[in-house]
Amino acid sequence: MYEKRNTRRLVEENEITIEVVSMDKLPLNKKITYNISKDISFTGARIQTNAFLPLDTLLKIQLMLTNPPRMVTAIGKVKWVRSLYGDESFEAGLEFVDTSSDAIKMLSDHVTKTAYQ
Repeated sequence: MYEKRNTRRLVEENEITIEVVSMDKLPLNKKITYNISKDISFTGARIQTNAFLPLDTLLKIQLMLTNPPRMVTAIGKVKWVRSLYGDESFEAGLEFVDTSSDAIKMLSDHVTKTAYQ
């Protein structure tokens, strides 16, 4: 299978908080309750959620990293979405956009350190 990603992904589950910051069909600032990240890199993440997120939706993501514990906030744009269990669970691919250089550095350091432990 051809791999489109240019950066290393760390397969790791983390609890995340998602807030919708732009979308045509839902009100702004809608919090989505059940979410986990399935893998992350400094350029994006694959998440699992209980809400369908249309393509190009902008999300504010708060991700709790481990080792050492710290919170990272990023803005992600939905690039793909697929249903896992009908209308109950979805998986989405996010590309980080408009995210601070400090957050990108924390994600990059976390992926690099954890991958080589």
